[in-house]
Formats: sequence, C-alpha cells, structure tokens
Amino acid sequence: MEKFLSLPREKQNVIIDAALRMFGSNGYKKASVSDIAVAAGISKAMVFHYFGTKKALYLYLINLCGSIMMNEINEKFDNSITDFFDRIKMSSQIEISVMKKHAAIPSFLTSMYFENDEEVKDDIKAILAGGDDFRNKIAFEGVDTSKFKDEVDLKLVMKMLSWIADGYTKQLSNQSEFDFDVMLNEFNECLDMLKNNLYKEDYVQNR
Repeated sequence: MEKFLSLPREKQNVIIDAALRMFGSNGYKKASVSDIAVAAGISKAMVFHYFGTKKALYLYLINLCGSIMMNEINEKFDNSITDFFDRIKMSSQIEISVMKKHAAIPSFLTSMYFENDEEVKDDIKAILAGGDDFRNKIAFEGVDTSKFKDEVDLKLVMKMLSWIADGYTKQLSNQSEFDFDVMLNEFNECLDMLKNNLYKEDYVQNR
C-alpha cells in the first residue's frame, strides 16, 4: 500500500475509480485484475505491485469509501441539532452529496452490500459492523430521546430505518441510473411519517 499511496493523487484516483467501476459492475468474483488494469491504464503486474492481491484492493476500496463518507459527515454534521429525525435527514443528505460527487461509489457500495463471495463476505460483515457504531453515534449522541413515546423501542426504530435503506439499496442494484433527489425526498417522507407516529403529541406536526 505504501507504494500506491506514494503515487500522485491524480494517479491514485484513476486507479481507484477504475477499480470501483469494475467491482461495481461485475461483483468481486467476476471483476478481474486484468480488467481493472486496462480500465486504469496500467499493467496487471502494477496492480499487484501496489495492492498485493485482488482481495486487498477490494477491502481497501470499502474502507476508503467508508472514510470518505465519515470524513464528510464529521466535517458537515451539525451536532447542535438534537432532533433524532432531523439528524437522520442531515446525515442522509450528506451521504447523497458524496455519492453525487463520486460517480463510481454508488454502484460499488451497492454491489458490496449484496456480495456473498466466501473470500470477502466475512470481511465485509466486520467492516459494516464498525459502520453501525458510527451511525448509532450520529443518531443518538446528544439527541433528545424524550420526544419519543414512552413505549417506543429505539433499537427497533434503527432496525426499521436500516430495512428502509436496504430497500433503496436493492433498487440501486437493479437500475443503471437512479435519481438520488427523488430517493431522498421519499426517504424524508418516510421519516416524517415515522416521526408523526413515534413522537409524543407535543412534538409532531399538525395532522
């Protein structure tokens, strides 16, 4: 990895973009190092020179995408907002803005999310588990949970939001083009509906 990271940033980005596109289009097993090399304009030997193995490259890309997302959220997230659903909306908006700026990331993350290859599936599971801790911190640290009705199970609320996100991710995997603005608007409508049903009467919109 040191040899790759010593490359000029522009050259790194060309290789990263090529690998994201190949893995995103073909999945882990079918994406070949040769195809990645051709797309990046380098030799197959150089890919191995920089990353060692296809698996190491794949896991590097997963962690890189996660770092890009987390860094953007850390930079733009407003911790003064204490409403749970407003926080979810804000973090979702930031994530969508990242995917708009990095065109190859959405297809890669969607493919990764449903990847079942034995060589990488346990690693993916472990990486995603680490992301859950970050999302829980964003959702609950400093949040006014007293707005929820007393009987509401917050862990179940997070599961529901995860299921909704899974549904949108599945849609992404079935479409070559996707309108992120439409998706975000629909997701925000789902959040408003949940808010109106899970918050105490004093904190909901007039129905």
